[in-house]
Amino acid sequence: MGVFHVEKFYLTTAIDYVNGEPHLGHAYEKIAADVISRFKRLAGYDSFFLTGTDEHSLNVARQAEKQGMAPRAFCDRMAGLFQKAWDKLNIRPDRFIRTTDDDHIATVRDIVRRANERGHIYQGTYSGHYCVSCERFVEEKDLADGRCPLHPSREPEWVEEKNYFFALSRFQEPLLRHIEAHPEFILPETRRNEVVNRVREGLQDVSISRSTLAWGVPFPEEIDPNQVVYVWFDALINYLTGAGYVPGTDNFGRWWPADLHLIGKDITWFHCVIWPATLMAADVSLPRTVFGHGFVTVKGARMSKSEGVVVDPVKLADSLGADPLRYYLMKAVPFGQDGDFSYEGLAETYNADLANDLGNLLNRTCAMVEKYFDGRVPAAQEYEARDRELAELAGRVARRAHELMEALDLTGALGEIWTLVDGANKYIDEAAPWALAREGRRGRLATVMFGLADALARVAVMVSPFIPEAAGRIWTSLGLDGAAALDGGVRWEAGTLDVGRLVQGAAVKRLGPLFPRLDVEASDLAKGEFQLAELAQDKKREGERTAAAGANAAATGTAATIGPSAGSGVDTRAYASTGGGGVSGRGHDRPAAKDAKEEDARVADQERGPAAPREHGPETPADDLVSIEEFARLDLRVARVLAAERVEGTDKLLEIDIDLGTERRQIVAGIAKHYAPEDLVGKQIVVVANLKPAKLRGIVSQGMLLAGSTPDTSQLAVVTTDRELPLGSKVR
Repeated sequence: MGVFHVEKFYLTTAIDYVNGEPHLGHAYEKIAADVISRFKRLAGYDSFFLTGTDEHSLNVARQAEKQGMAPRAFCDRMAGLFQKAWDKLNIRPDRFIRTTDDDHIATVRDIVRRANERGHIYQGTYSGHYCVSCERFVEEKDLADGRCPLHPSREPEWVEEKNYFFALSRFQEPLLRHIEAHPEFILPETRRNEVVNRVREGLQDVSISRSTLAWGVPFPEEIDPNQVVYVWFDALINYLTGAGYVPGTDNFGRWWPADLHLIGKDITWFHCVIWPATLMAADVSLPRTVFGHGFVTVKGARMSKSEGVVVDPVKLADSLGADPLRYYLMKAVPFGQDGDFSYEGLAETYNADLANDLGNLLNRTCAMVEKYFDGRVPAAQEYEARDRELAELAGRVARRAHELMEALDLTGALGEIWTLVDGANKYIDEAAPWALAREGRRGRLATVMFGLADALARVAVMVSPFIPEAAGRIWTSLGLDGAAALDGGVRWEAGTLDVGRLVQGAAVKRLGPLFPRLDVEASDLAKGEFQLAELAQDKKREGERTAAAGANAAATGTAATIGPSAGSGVDTRAYASTGGGGVSGRGHDRPAAKDAKEEDARVADQERGPAAPREHGPETPADDLVSIEEFARLDLRVARVLAAERVEGTDKLLEIDIDLGTERRQIVAGIAKHYAPEDLVGKQIVVVANLKPAKLRGIVSQGMLLAGSTPDTSQLAVVTTDRELPLGSKVR
C-alpha cells in the first residue's frame, strides 16, 4: 500500500548552496526526485517537480568577494552550472527556483509578516557558534571537539548581535501531536524517531535575521529595515513560492501542500521542526511527507566540497552517459540509507546489468524477430507452461514494483524490475527458439517471440523513470514509438501494465548496442575515466600503427606513414593448433578496416588459414615453440550459440550471439561460406574469451570461435563439444 493517494503530486528537493559546483551528493538527490516525478506522471498523477539554488548566505557573499564579483553576478554564474548539470543528467524539474527570484523574495517577506502578526516573532540578542559551511548556528552541546560535526576541518565563528527570533518553543506539543497523528510526515521511520526524541528534549527559540549581513532578503520595512532574513528561514519558504503562493492572500497556489519534500538526512531538523512550526505560525497547512535520504559516501567519507570529498557527476555523464550513473546510484545506494560510491562498482554494474542483462536481451530478441518473422512481432499461438510463467512474472513484477515505487523504495523497485529482465533471459535459454525454428515449430516460436517482446516492452515502461534515454531506445527498437509515446502515451496505474496490444505486429528496429561494453582494463578507474571496448581497441591499434610506422622509418631512414603496409611480412592472423590443421578465427590486434575491400581482404586472409605443413622439412625452431605458461594465457571457454545472422554487405561474415554462462556476447566470424546461420544456433562451441574486442564492418566482436580447416580452406569445421557441458566451462 503506497503513502500517496492524491491526483496531484507536488515534489520538492533541497535547494543547493551556490558556494561550490555541483557534486555527486547533489546529483543523487536530484536524480532520485526525477525518478519519482517521472514515475508519478507514468502512474497518472498531475505532478510538479521543484528544485533550485539557495543563494543568500554569508558563505556565498564571501565566495563572490574572493572572485572579485558582485554576489548576484556570482550567483547567476553558479546557478547556471547547476542547471547545466541537471540537464546533462536528464533531470527535468518543472521549475528551477532561485532564492533571488522576485516572487520568492515577496513570499519570504509576507510569511515573516504573517508570523509576526500572530505574535510569533520578537527582537532579542543572539550569541553563539555559527558554522559558515552549513550556514547554521550550532549549540555548544552539539559541537564535536569544538567544531561542527558536519565540517570538522573548520572552526565555527562566534557571532553576537541583535536580531529577531522565532518562538519555536511554543510549537513543541503541536509538532509532537502532528507527528503522532501522521507518522508518514517523517520518513523513513529512523528519521522520525530521531526527530521525535530530540523534540521531546525541548525546543529553543531560533534567530531568523542577521544585522551584520547585507546579502539576503530584506526584513519587512515595518518590522526592521536594517535586518535581512536568516538564510535557512528564507530557503525553506521556497517551497511555498514554487507552489504559486500569492503574497497578501490565503491563496497558497495550485500545488500546496507539498506531497513530498526530498532532503538529505543532515537537514531533517530544519524541515521536520523549524519548517512545519513556521507554517503553523503563519497559519499555513503542512506538507504531507518529508523524506530524509542517506548520504552518498566515497570510501566511507561523506560527499563534501569543504572536506575535499567530491565526485563530478558531469564528468561521469560525459564519459558514460546519464543513464548508467542514474541506474547505479539508484541501485547501489539503498534509498533512505547511506551507500558507498566507487568507480569499480559503477563499471561492474554497467557491464553486468546494463550491457549484458538488458542490452543483450534486447539485441537477441530483435535479432530473432528479424530472422524468424521478417522483423514483425508475431501473435502468440501455442502456449506452454513456461510461456504462462513468463507472463505471470511480468504481471507480478509490474504490481510489486508499482507498490515499491509508491512507498519510495526506489532501490527495491529497481531490483524487482530486474527479476523480469533475468526471467526473460532465462526464458530464452529454456525455450530455445533456435531449436524451435530448426524443427519448424512456427506456432511455438511465435509465442516465444511475442512473450519476449511483451516482457521487454513492460521493462521499457518500468525502467523509464530510472534510465529514460535507454527506455526510449528499447521502445523504438520494438517498433512501439509509432503506436504510443513512452513519455506521456503509456500509463502504469494501480499496478497494471498491459502493452501486449501495442507489441503484436510491431516492426522491430536494430539500433546498435543499447549499452556498449566497457573495457575495464583500458579504463582508468582511479581517475573515473571510462573507455568503451570498441574505442579502447581503436586507440590501441592506432598506437601500434604509429609505433610500427615510426620504427620502420627509423630503420630505413624514410618518412613514417600511418596505415597498413601492403608489403608487410607480419602475419596478422590468429590460429590455435588442433593437431594437423590450423584453427582460424578473428584476426588479433589488427588495424581497423578503412573500407569494404580492405575488410574483405582481411576476412579472406582469415579463411585461407595457415600455410600447409611440409611433409619433409626442418623441425620447428625452438623459438617458435609455445610454453605452457604462454598457452595458459588463453582463456578458452564453452559457449552456446543463441542466434546468428549474416553481416550485411559481405558474404563471408556471420554475427553470432553467444552465451558464456555468466554473460552474453557477440562475435564476428568469417565462416559464412561454410555455415548457414541456422546451422550454428544451439551448438556448444569453444571461444577465446579473453581476446581484445575488435570491430568488423562496424560490429564489435568480443571474442573468437575456434575452427579447423584444410590447408586450402575448402573445408572448415567449427570446434564443438561432443557432449553437453556447463556454459563457461574452461577448455584445458
